[in-house]
Amino acid sequence: MVDLTKLDVQFHNVDSFRAIVGFDDKNLKVLNALFSTTIYSKGEAVFVESKDEGTIKLLSMIFACLIDIANNNIVISERDIIYISKLAENMKKQDIVEIYVNRVMITKTYNGKPIYAKTLNQKHYIKAINDNDLVFGIGPAGTGKTYVAVLNAVAKLKDGAIKKIILTRPAVEAGEKLGFLPGDLKEKVDPYLRPLYDALYEILGLKQTEDMIEKGTIEIAPLAYMRGRTLENAYVILDEAQNTTINQMKLFLTRLGFNSKMVVTGDITQIDLPNKSNSGLIQASNLLANIDGISIIKFEKVDVIRHPLVQKVIQRYEEYENKYTKLF
Repeated sequence: MVDLTKLDVQFHNVDSFRAIVGFDDKNLKVLNALFSTTIYSKGEAVFVESKDEGTIKLLSMIFACLIDIANNNIVISERDIIYISKLAENMKKQDIVEIYVNRVMITKTYNGKPIYAKTLNQKHYIKAINDNDLVFGIGPAGTGKTYVAVLNAVAKLKDGAIKKIILTRPAVEAGEKLGFLPGDLKEKVDPYLRPLYDALYEILGLKQTEDMIEKGTIEIAPLAYMRGRTLENAYVILDEAQNTTINQMKLFLTRLGFNSKMVVTGDITQIDLPNKSNSGLIQASNLLANIDGISIIKFEKVDVIRHPLVQKVIQRYEEYENKYTKLF
C-alpha cells in the first residue's frame, strides 16, 4: 500500500493553483523528478506519495513560496521550480519570495520582453557591475555569468552610458591554436565566441547585432588583439578567463580606461591550460581582492538551473569519476 500524504497548502484561488501546478501538471512533474517521488493534484489539493516528514515539510514550504510568488502576478517557470526547490533547503520562505517580488530587470529583448535576474547571485552580480568598474564573475557553467554581463552591457549601450561593447576571450583552448584554424580572422574566432553572439541576438535581434558589429559599436575579438590599447567609454567583457595566462590577464586588466567597465568571467574548475596553476583568473581573484572599485562575485552550484535529468546525469558521472579516481 502506498503511503499518501495531502500537503498542508492553501491556494488563494483557481488561477493561483493553475499557475503553480502548470499546464498538465508540468511543474509537479519537475518536482517529481527532483524528489524522486510522485506528486499529483486532485481538485485543488496536492498529494505526495511519502510519509517522510522532512520531504513533506520541504515540499510544503516550496508550495508556500510558490503561492506567495504567484499572488504577485509573477509567471512561474520550470526553471523557477528547480531554483526555489534548491533554495528551500537552506533559506527562509520570506527571503525566497523577496528574490522574486523585488526582481531586478536587466533589459528587454528586441521584441520588448523584459529579462530579469533569475537568481540571488545574479542580482548581486548586476549591483556589483553597476557599482564598480571591474567585476569578476566566477563559478560553474550555467549560472549566467557571461549572459547577464552581455545583457547589462547592451542596456548601458542603449542608455548612452557607454559608447562601445567589446567582447573577448582567449582564442587558444585545449591546445588548439588559432592560426591552424581555417578561414579569415572572423571565421577563426566566431566558434569561440558563439555564446556571446547568442546573447546579443536575443536582445538586439540578428540585423541590429550585425549592423553594430559592422559599425564597430560592438567589437568581438580574441584577447591577443587587446595589446597596446586603452579602452575608454567601453564595456569590456573577458569570457572564459580561466584560460588566460597570468601575463594575459595582466595585459587585459591594464587596458581599462576612463568611463569604462570590465567584467571578467570564468570557471576555475574548467581550466584548459597545460599548467592550471598558471591561470590568470586564479591569480587575479586572489591578488585583487578587497580593493575599492573591484568586486568578485562567486556563483555556486545552487545558481546552476538545469533540467532535473541533466542534474542526475552529472551526479552519476561525478560518482563514477570519484570511484574511478580512487582505483589509481
